[in-house]
Amino acid sequence: MKLSLALLASAFAATSAFSPAATTVSISRSSTSLNASRNRDKVASRSKWAESRGYGTVAEAAAEAAATGLMTNDDGLEYVRLANEAGDTSDIYLFGGVVTSYKVGGQEFIAVRPDAKMDGSKPISGGLSHCWPQFGPGEIQQHGFARNVNWTVKSMTDTTVELEMAPSDYTKEMWDKEFLCTFTVALEDDKLSTKMFVENKGEESFDFQAALHSYFTVSALDNFSIAGSFAGKEFLNKMVGEGEMQTEDREEITISEEYDRVYMGVNDPVLKDTGSGKSVSNL
Repeated sequence: MKLSLALLASAFAATSAFSPAATTVSISRSSTSLNASRNRDKVASRSKWAESRGYGTVAEAAAEAAATGLMTNDDGLEYVRLANEAGDTSDIYLFGGVVTSYKVGGQEFIAVRPDAKMDGSKPISGGLSHCWPQFGPGEIQQHGFARNVNWTVKSMTDTTVELEMAPSDYTKEMWDKEFLCTFTVALEDDKLSTKMFVENKGEESFDFQAALHSYFTVSALDNFSIAGSFAGKEFLNKMVGEGEMQTEDREEITISEEYDRVYMGVNDPVLKDTGSGKSVSNL
């Protein structure tokens, strides 16, 4: 089962305006923390569970981790594979700067839609996908252009990669700002950390929005919940009429029907999957 969590994307979204005097501005500091991976003594039991569900074994994960660096998929798209000493891996595509995989003990945490185009013909559906310089609909195309342009590798090690995105003729046709975006992904012992910086390279200030539209794997909706400071917070329920503001009375969200909600002021969501024992949080 794969689930797109728009309500999490709302927590990542940020709006900022800055002038050239502020040469470098951090617009997003997010990390995905795997609570289930903190105790390495549990690797064997997780591996047995993962193997039974087709995720692969720790040995397979270690073999996969042996091949790191810049690679090319069957459709010709380049991506970077990171790996640490424990055999955890992460794949980041240059097209869109999208993180498409994060495996711990052979178990995948990030979802990509099975019908996703991996040949560059359209943005990759799933993963940790950029929405920049616009989140949602607006003056330019839906979610902006960062997810459907090629980023370049600025620096890379076995466990980190730094990507850059600069203006092109394509981006200038819809958004004529001078900028430089830097996106860093670091594979640490118990988490995957992402960091994005935006630098104004021009002489005029500008506004922008940014978000990571994130997809995570879950074993089943019945096993899934989202904890956090939801109680008492307002949210936009897009499934009611043309959208209705409501107030949440639960501390932990479960999904029993189709959801399309934007929660205001919730910055501490924790995804819990009792079926797999996975727990994912944004730090």
